[in-house]
Amino acid sequence: MPYHEFEVSKCIPERRQHAVVKAPGEDLTSCLPKGYLNTIPGTISERGCAYCGAKHVIGTPMKDVIHLSHGPVGCTYDTWQTKRYISDNDNFQLKYTFATDVKEKHVVFGAEGLLKTSMHEAFDAFPAIKRMTIYQTCATALIGDDIDAIAKEVMNERGDVDIFVCNSPGFAGPSQSGGHHKINIAWLNQKVGTLEPEHLGEHVINYVGEYNIQGDQEVMIDFFNRMGIQVLSTFTGNGTYDGLRMMHRAHLNVLECARSAEYICDELRVRDGIPRLDIDGFGFGPLSDSLRKIGLFFGIEDRAEKIIGEEYARWKPQLDWYRERLAGKKVCLWPGGSKLWHWAHVIEEEMGLQVVSVYTKFGHQGDMEKGVSRCSEGALAIDDPNELESVEAIRMLQPDIILTGKRPGEFVKKQGVPYLNAHAYHNGPWKGYEGWVRFARDIYNAIYSPMRQLARLDISAPDAAIAPGFRTATMLSDPDLPEAVRQDTRLHQYTGKYDMIADIRARNQAHAAEQAAQRAAATPAE
Repeated sequence: MPYHEFEVSKCIPERRQHAVVKAPGEDLTSCLPKGYLNTIPGTISERGCAYCGAKHVIGTPMKDVIHLSHGPVGCTYDTWQTKRYISDNDNFQLKYTFATDVKEKHVVFGAEGLLKTSMHEAFDAFPAIKRMTIYQTCATALIGDDIDAIAKEVMNERGDVDIFVCNSPGFAGPSQSGGHHKINIAWLNQKVGTLEPEHLGEHVINYVGEYNIQGDQEVMIDFFNRMGIQVLSTFTGNGTYDGLRMMHRAHLNVLECARSAEYICDELRVRDGIPRLDIDGFGFGPLSDSLRKIGLFFGIEDRAEKIIGEEYARWKPQLDWYRERLAGKKVCLWPGGSKLWHWAHVIEEEMGLQVVSVYTKFGHQGDMEKGVSRCSEGALAIDDPNELESVEAIRMLQPDIILTGKRPGEFVKKQGVPYLNAHAYHNGPWKGYEGWVRFARDIYNAIYSPMRQLARLDISAPDAAIAPGFRTATMLSDPDLPEAVRQDTRLHQYTGKYDMIADIRARNQAHAAEQAAQRAAATPAE
């Protein structure tokens, strides 16, 4: 087993089993770090908690819900507005967050009265919102507040509201992944099957494990609309509370993020017989294969092929322009969960980047297995790294860019390495064909930013030279390219709009209105 021992962690010998280097000829039988275990005492982990995994990752993207945390206000603040889960509901779920603001006196005397008052106040403040999710936190779980009983009381008193209770305190698992599981199963047990759809089309899916980061969901919905597929619910990005209550009537569960939402798909298969189909919206090849699989399931492969042909013709030359300039650049994939294996192979194949490291902070062994199997020999794979280990890895690997979260990204910048926010994106969406070109564009801009060159200058040196003046990204990226590549008129930079979602959203809304009008016209008058 080619374990890698960090100098900074030699005082914690257990950490040696959480990092490996993929040597030539190694496979998963001999090259796999331990993962999804409790954080080792003495190492300062960057993990989130189970409450964060339930509320921040899965719950909050629902657009028509009051998301109320029952606990100290700090818990709520930590999960508010740190991801760009946009919606076509005027971003209600991003603008507002709600907390009962539990204090020490409530821990001593109980906080059920505070919870009930807070629920009524929230509904009164936003009378148009009739749905609520309550999230348990460590403090109120430890004192034993009966949230379920309070929720039933409020529903009985108000009559027109519906409330979902998520009992996922921070200590409910070794990482935020424990919260993913909790909210998946709780939603299925409490709410799925409590509402019937008014209409079911010929091809009906649930789109699961999609959180609409900067519009990812809306991009994929556009593809589904073009294929004639009805999306009954999205779990949970830009999705509705009542839509999720109808998940049991879909013909197929289309699963994007397996790490966060496979649990509800597997249970729906057992309980309601709904098949599960895993897809990947990142990269031209994986996305094309995904659309083909969905088309094959419904017998509409020709519709998928039409979309693929149109999108390749428009966007592939632009992706290739960036590939020529990114080839050979080293990247660390440190995104946290499933993106490490969604991206590991396709970034190398379609953008020419060399993946020199992958890590996961909360993923399971399956995530690391797929990530390690898809990255190249020599890559460093790490489970649950701490900041000092990450700094040591950066100095050893000398990457050109790191794709990670916002918190690690701040110290990454201090090492003089550019980073892109793999959790919330920089200039997304990054799913879809155009989105993948935007991703390549963001990587290119980060690596070749003139500011990066200036950041590495030691201006304190007596002979510091700043004579070259301002250089553009193209001046930095193109000099060593073959002349044939520089003069290739087929290749060109990204030509899309700054906001690509506005047009897609308008198309999706127009499609929904057209479908509703057709159903109304087909309904006999009473």
